Amino acid sequence: MAEAHQAVGFQFTVRPDGVDVKLSQEVIKNIYLSGVTAWEKRAIQFKNGILTGVYPASPSSWLIVVIAMMSSLYIHIDPSLGMIDTIKDNLPHRDYISVQTRAVLSTILFATGLWLFLIYLLRYTLKALLSYHGWIFESHGKMSTSTKVWLSLVKMFSGRRPLLYSFQASLPRLPVPSVDDTIHRYLESVRPLLDSEQYSQMEILATDFKNSKAAQLQRYLILKSWWGTNYVSDWWEEYIYLRGRSPIMVNSNFYIMDLLYLTPTHRQAARAGNVVHAMLQYRRKLERGELAPLRALGTVPMCSTQMERIFNTTRIPGIETDTVQHLTDRKHLVVYHKGRFFQVWLYTGGRHLLPSELETQFQRILNDTSEPQLAELKLAALTAGNRVPWALARVKYFSQGRNKVSLDAIESAAFFLTLDDEPQGYDPANTKSLDSYAKSLLHGKCYDRWFDKSFTLISYPNGKMGVNAEHSWADAPIVGHMWEYVLATDCFHLGYTEEGHCKGDVNKGLPHPTRLQWQIPKECQDVIETSYLSAKQIADDVDFHGYLFTEFGKGLIKKCRSSPDAFIQLALQLAQFRDQGVFCLTYESSMTRMFRDGRTETVRSCTSEAVAFVRAMEDAGATNAQRLALFRKAADKHQHMYRLAMTGSGIDRHLFCLYIVSKYLGVDSPFLKKVLSEPWKLSTSQTPQQQLNLVDINKFPKYVGAGGGFGPVADDGYGVSYIIVGENLITFHISSKFSSPDTDSCRFSQHIRKAMLDIQALFKPENDKKTVEHTEHVQLENGKKHI
Repeated sequence: MAEAHQAVGFQFTVRPDGVDVKLSQEVIKNIYLSGVTAWEKRAIQFKNGILTGVYPASPSSWLIVVIAMMSSLYIHIDPSLGMIDTIKDNLPHRDYISVQTRAVLSTILFATGLWLFLIYLLRYTLKALLSYHGWIFESHGKMSTSTKVWLSLVKMFSGRRPLLYSFQASLPRLPVPSVDDTIHRYLESVRPLLDSEQYSQMEILATDFKNSKAAQLQRYLILKSWWGTNYVSDWWEEYIYLRGRSPIMVNSNFYIMDLLYLTPTHRQAARAGNVVHAMLQYRRKLERGELAPLRALGTVPMCSTQMERIFNTTRIPGIETDTVQHLTDRKHLVVYHKGRFFQVWLYTGGRHLLPSELETQFQRILNDTSEPQLAELKLAALTAGNRVPWALARVKYFSQGRNKVSLDAIESAAFFLTLDDEPQGYDPANTKSLDSYAKSLLHGKCYDRWFDKSFTLISYPNGKMGVNAEHSWADAPIVGHMWEYVLATDCFHLGYTEEGHCKGDVNKGLPHPTRLQWQIPKECQDVIETSYLSAKQIADDVDFHGYLFTEFGKGLIKKCRSSPDAFIQLALQLAQFRDQGVFCLTYESSMTRMFRDGRTETVRSCTSEAVAFVRAMEDAGATNAQRLALFRKAADKHQHMYRLAMTGSGIDRHLFCLYIVSKYLGVDSPFLKKVLSEPWKLSTSQTPQQQLNLVDINKFPKYVGAGGGFGPVADDGYGVSYIIVGENLITFHISSKFSSPDTDSCRFSQHIRKAMLDIQALFKPENDKKTVEHTEHVQLENGKKHI
């Protein structure tokens, strides 16, 4: 045990002549190195904090300003317009300071004030520049002169070598759209889904709301937008995630898969060792702010606030609402294996454990044959069930004694690791392999993931990995960013020996992982079992199907002069109509991270233009030319809606916040109630690839990720996540419920495939014509050369 190992380092014996104290040199060395590392970390964080605080200027620029002002003393020019003399005359204790010293101090003070003023001027100039979003509405591949000038100015004011949080103070606030615009866009979005009578009723509700209650609610919302950094995000986190009392497993948590085609090593402990070490490297960069901020077009910065809570974070259950607990500098993780919980320290001698050392620790856990304690096996099912029973049990049974100590160890851990005992992963020979893999990541056995942790890392016996992430603290791209770094570091920087072990010497002198101790009374066991049965019912109802679309990908879609996302979204609309025979309210997630503390916005993909296109595809009398024209119109509309959502002019977050204000004020709004109660029967999301520089897919085509997914949002609907990988692969993750007689995830995947191929067929005449023209051009050029 670690505690026992550490106790050996300090011994004392009581003798008649006094106390004989013995100290272990190894322990003293480790304590010394830990202290040195801690101070180094503080120094680096302090330095980077200063660099971020004065960005886009630099600390050295202060010296330049001071020297420039000091030189004015010798050339008898006063650039301060008398302010330096005013400061000099009002210095405290000036009678005890020489004239020359007073002049120098006054100049330094004025220079410092001028420097700070220039920093704020640069910062607010950059914020004003970043508030311009005209560039995003321009056609792909075309850039106006004004946008080129704007881009040059943004680059000029952005400074050099920004750190992760350098741009935070310069990001604009999320704007509050006008009520008129939001209601107009909302009515436009539901028009294709309602008949004339239903639409007329909705128009009446909307008009009544606009003319009566909207102005009052909007004023409060504008006030909140001025006071807070973001008028949506805190309410979104609280009311959409933390106040939900139903299980978060499947309903909220999401998952991310490993590399699709490759497994770097088939040794479970070794793969876990490399991945955990890579995560610790990422965490160190994150804590120091040394990661490069994400930037659209390589220039426009994205908000990095969500990244602060990737590690050391846990969702704590409450009776009415949960809370998110974020700690700093956690030095251990908790590992679950075959019903036992182990605590593993991540540091030794003031440094991270090496991959080979982590492999040794995980292998010790895998070799441990001890049995689970009473009720320990399914203990984590508490986090998978309803929130109120878990909150009550936590207070009653886990607030003191060994249970509290063990629960604190889990909730304060850097993250949670499960060493699974059943292999998973993609197998080309098994069409159901992705289905099983996804369900394992999404819910497992309902008691072998700690669903409250910011993320649970899952390791399989065949070397495959995956992540189950809690959703309240951040959105999927944040976890995806970390996972991209981890996989690239694992494969291309850390590597493995020929035998598949982690590189480096084996250190068998490390203290063994320690078992967490529990004392679970019968009443708590009953709560655990009830939570498990509730969670198992949800898990067993998840109908999941993973589908690899390999006929074509982003490369061909771009040749068709179409947005890949718009192409896929229209294919989903066509697949949905063919599967269900009706159109439905469709949710596509978009990000608003160009604004301070931005999270997501909804793109309502089922537009009137999309409906017209789908109907033309199903109309035998329509020509391909007509269908293609309608496709382009629908794709343009979708791109426009997506751009509006990204730039703060979406529909749903504004209406959501108006509804929250109405509840605070006790104002009843039938319109807002109607809007917020509408079911999303088709919920979609694209998993973005954010760090294309980490892996050259053209050079390493097998090193591609499989993306991730989520559970169905509606009882009788579909959840579809997709990732566009390289030029020739699109992976779909489709979920629904077995209990619904109207849905079938496998069937829906075939509808998606058919829809993708049918849409692509519309472009064949265009592509064939381009190919012929290109061939004729090449032949003509060759003929000229021959002549």
